[in-house]
Amino acid sequence: MAENPYEMALEQLNKSARILNLDPNLHEMLKYPKRVLSVFVPVRMDDGSVKVFKGFRSQHNDALGPFKGGIRYHPNVSIEEVMALSIWMTWKCSVANLPYGGAKGGVICNPKEMSIGEIERLSRGYFAAISGIIGPERDIPAGDVNTSGREMAWFMDEYSKLKGFNVPGTVTGKPVAIGGSEGRIEATGKGVSISGREAAKKLGIELRKADIVVQGAGNVGYWSAKCMSEYGCKITAMSDSKGGIYNPNGLNIDHVVQFKEKTGSVAGFPDTKQITNEELLELKCDVLIPSALENQITAKNAHRIKARLVLEGANGPTTPEADEILHHSGIMVVPDILANAGGVSVSYFEWVQNLQNYYWTKEEVNDKLDRLLVKAFNNVYDTYLKYKVDMRMAAYICAINRVTEAMKLRGWR
Repeated sequence: MAENPYEMALEQLNKSARILNLDPNLHEMLKYPKRVLSVFVPVRMDDGSVKVFKGFRSQHNDALGPFKGGIRYHPNVSIEEVMALSIWMTWKCSVANLPYGGAKGGVICNPKEMSIGEIERLSRGYFAAISGIIGPERDIPAGDVNTSGREMAWFMDEYSKLKGFNVPGTVTGKPVAIGGSEGRIEATGKGVSISGREAAKKLGIELRKADIVVQGAGNVGYWSAKCMSEYGCKITAMSDSKGGIYNPNGLNIDHVVQFKEKTGSVAGFPDTKQITNEELLELKCDVLIPSALENQITAKNAHRIKARLVLEGANGPTTPEADEILHHSGIMVVPDILANAGGVSVSYFEWVQNLQNYYWTKEEVNDKLDRLLVKAFNNVYDTYLKYKVDMRMAAYICAINRVTEAMKLRGWR
């Protein structure tokens, strides 16, 4: 196992490079971000004191277009983490055929211990500090861990103040009232369901008769379950950090989420068997959707997974060792960079709408998303058959091929 996320990203790149017999010069260039900016942001706290926060913005590769990637607020943010995440964003944008390169940002802080005013002052200070390397044509940030439409609105406003005019296209994930896109809230979960539908066709799974198990009851888990149930699937189990629930006859997802909003957890939902997150992963089902945390399916439990198909709603829920076990067991894993690419895809649509100052209906957004992700899935599946590798490596091969082709055409070697 790699010691840090950057080492893990390099391992995945190296493995793909060997399969592709990649030009050593291009391989060397892809190992490193184009730039990583470190900033120190002084923030006046509510008690009158000034606290200085450290932040980063890593921009990996822009051969395909401007940089794209979220900004997270978390105590464990590190330069290695944002470097790794920027590399993974390059592959995610590439595999979805988006005209973007990968970036990622982060600030070392604990927003749960900060007031709204402190978070706003930090947000505006951080965005002002990185403003020299971002913008609609250069780098378009978005929300991530502990950041949402609220922070994106502040970011857009701060950048617009610096420029002296309104620049909605500088970030995505904004509220609809100030240039956000219809369909963005459910986009990641909807993308998971589209990948699931296409994979089910390949595996001969009839969705109207399929049992679905979902780990995670947040935005991605809820919308993945909701959209899969619209295909006629039966959601038999769901969980959050406090525990899980199981009913072989199926769950009403809206009722489950309403219960969670009232009580703080899905645990205790009426007429269900209480189960742990570990037990949930090992239930017999057709489709398993881990959409909570990373490293949930590991070498310890992979041989007990009974699903026919795993759709990675979360980032990195399956370890490399588990990947091999599942592949050899005949279980298809649709990897995170493909399965949860719906979010960045609709972020791309938001950016396009901002640049045109012309906005689409939710139906138009959903139709474009469906066509984009079906094409991406089929590209990865064809590569999976061609190279006889698992779907994760097929996705990396597709992504790296597209980026290196652009690098070669631009003369970057």
